[in-house]
Amino acid sequence: MTALFPVQIALQMPAHSAVGHLLTYAAGARLAPGTLVRVPLGRREVLGVVWDDNDSCGTAPGEAPAQALPEGTQLRAVSAVLDGIAPLPDAWRRLVAFAARYYQRSCGEIAMAALPPQLRELTPEQLARRLKPSKAAAPAAAAAGAAAPLVALSAEQEAVVAQIAAGSADRRPFLLYGSTGSGKTEVYLRCVQAALDADPQAQALVMVPEINLTPQLESRFVERFAPQYGAAAVVSMHSGMTGPQRLRSWLAAHTGQARIVLGTRMSVFASLPGLKVIVVDEEHDASYKQQEGARYSARDLAIWRARAHGAQIILGSATPSLESWHASRPATPQDPGGRYLRLHMPSRIGSAALPRVRLVDMTQQPKRAVFSPPLLAAITERVQRGEQSLVLLNRRGFAPVLYCADCEWKSDCPHCSAHQVFHKNDRTLRCHHCGFTQRVPPACPSCGNPDILPLGKGTEQLEEELVRLLRNVQRPDHAPARVARIDADTTKTKGSLEAQLAQMHSGDIDVLVGTQMVAKGHDFRRITLVAAVQPDNALFSNDYRAAERLFCLLMQAAGRAGRDAGYLQAQGSRAEMWIQTRDPQHAVFTALRSHDYPSFAAQQLREREDAGMPPFAYQALVRADARTQEDAQAFLHAACQAAREARLPGLDEVFLFPPIPMTIQRVANVERAQMLLESVDRMALQRFLHAWQPLLHQLRAQPVHRPLVRWLVDVDPLAI
Repeated sequence: MTALFPVQIALQMPAHSAVGHLLTYAAGARLAPGTLVRVPLGRREVLGVVWDDNDSCGTAPGEAPAQALPEGTQLRAVSAVLDGIAPLPDAWRRLVAFAARYYQRSCGEIAMAALPPQLRELTPEQLARRLKPSKAAAPAAAAAGAAAPLVALSAEQEAVVAQIAAGSADRRPFLLYGSTGSGKTEVYLRCVQAALDADPQAQALVMVPEINLTPQLESRFVERFAPQYGAAAVVSMHSGMTGPQRLRSWLAAHTGQARIVLGTRMSVFASLPGLKVIVVDEEHDASYKQQEGARYSARDLAIWRARAHGAQIILGSATPSLESWHASRPATPQDPGGRYLRLHMPSRIGSAALPRVRLVDMTQQPKRAVFSPPLLAAITERVQRGEQSLVLLNRRGFAPVLYCADCEWKSDCPHCSAHQVFHKNDRTLRCHHCGFTQRVPPACPSCGNPDILPLGKGTEQLEEELVRLLRNVQRPDHAPARVARIDADTTKTKGSLEAQLAQMHSGDIDVLVGTQMVAKGHDFRRITLVAAVQPDNALFSNDYRAAERLFCLLMQAAGRAGRDAGYLQAQGSRAEMWIQTRDPQHAVFTALRSHDYPSFAAQQLREREDAGMPPFAYQALVRADARTQEDAQAFLHAACQAAREARLPGLDEVFLFPPIPMTIQRVANVERAQMLLESVDRMALQRFLHAWQPLLHQLRAQPVHRPLVRWLVDVDPLAI
């Protein structure tokens, strides 16, 4: 009789499902931790990862360690072993286990989200066929073509590269605070080069916040490293790739064939056995925080991963997050300083000056003017000189809402507590929360008035208005001005974003209208004017991070202008950032005029400290979704009461705010409520959350809470 060995398997199990973090199966042989297997689950067969019995991930937060199985327990057998893939390394499993514990999720949920989706579908035989071409086509150590000559470093770049090399021994995170256009990417390239030259097995992870930034960065890294290590040494990882592409990139990283991985937040979980250096570019960006499923911060996990694995990490930004800025504060006699080492590159490459900031007081301009006369004149001058302009509005569509003046009807979404946005190009009303779409009605559905009007402005309307206003303006070659728009609506099809960016780089576009997706990271050489037409909305948000986000967005947008000093000199021009506002004296704009991020950060940190807000406190949100708001809040009230009655560990150091509706209260006919938890002690908050999880599961199982659709915990939330 064949001996059977019990093995713990991590499977795709949401933390709120109340199923254990690991399930036990029977294997016909001992399987190494990290082995990928296929196992039966109900009537399905699913992918799983063999987990170490001693790993803390095997214990659900707040629960005692699993007991030995009762004698006579019948275990289901492992269906298949994916032995064509080496077991996932211990360092990777530790990362997954930490993420599961810290963000209050299950190990399997984190692990399966980290693996390429195609792995969940392939049998061992199918996988073997996929592996054969990659082995047969393994590239030579170097590709054809000479290496691109290294650019000369500026004095500031040389100093920073030397500081990173000298400070690598203690493995402190580096915060590279460099102005837009200061050459941070070249610093990243040099640091990656040094790591790869020092160790033939070394690997590097370079992260960017958004998919649209990866092609530009990939071309720089391929140009630099392909001649030395082969074209296959640089791979990308992001959700815009096809299933086979993601699988190939993941396998290349896991096997060590790929020396450099470029990716968005998902790449923080890439299996990199030789990881030696991590770069997190634009580290302040909110896109690094996952907003669905396991709500992890890829930046924070990258910092943990670097420390746990003994790797070097560089966080780069022209506008660092206040958390990172505070963590990199220099030491004083009264303060030992932060955990990070701050590096500074204040100057642009090639002596290019930062753009002059010009504020337009819209209270002094014609009413209902979308573009003030001075701004329109400045854009016109740029077009006539053959220069480019960027117009920023962080709202897509033609108008946020349609409105009837007779009965005050608005185009509200029937499924959400939000408006449907008017999209003029295809005459539709779309909800940007649940996706519900319908045709624009010919008349007001409430009173029959045929004159329903758009309220507010979107990028589509700005594009149309600029085409009208610039219709008689000519370029130096006497061709008419060309206006284009880049937002989520114009970049839906594969390759559309790359094509539009190529037009911008070639000079085929004179004025580009876009959302925040074009405001950061792009190296446009001919833009000499950037304009923010309606930034004031962000100033009236109830989110305490709103001012920080607006300052960062505008600073990043300003950084797209005047990046090529030679071009500016040849044109006899100067780069400018125009801001139309009704509050030109606001502190955000005052700091922006002098490009003074340190002063702005100091003022914001003082306010945060006085109010007891992050980074001087730690937060978590518990969210409940139900068919009615009463049911959602009832679950949260019961959870709060249960915690107090049980006197959970850490309760005395954690403040529980009363449950309230979320800002967008209803989405897709589901009511949403939230409860904020806050503590000045991160470990106390973690102890409380771990002990609270079993109580939340017990409450969810009670008949009185059956109307609850789901609940979740968001640790270190970015939006409240």
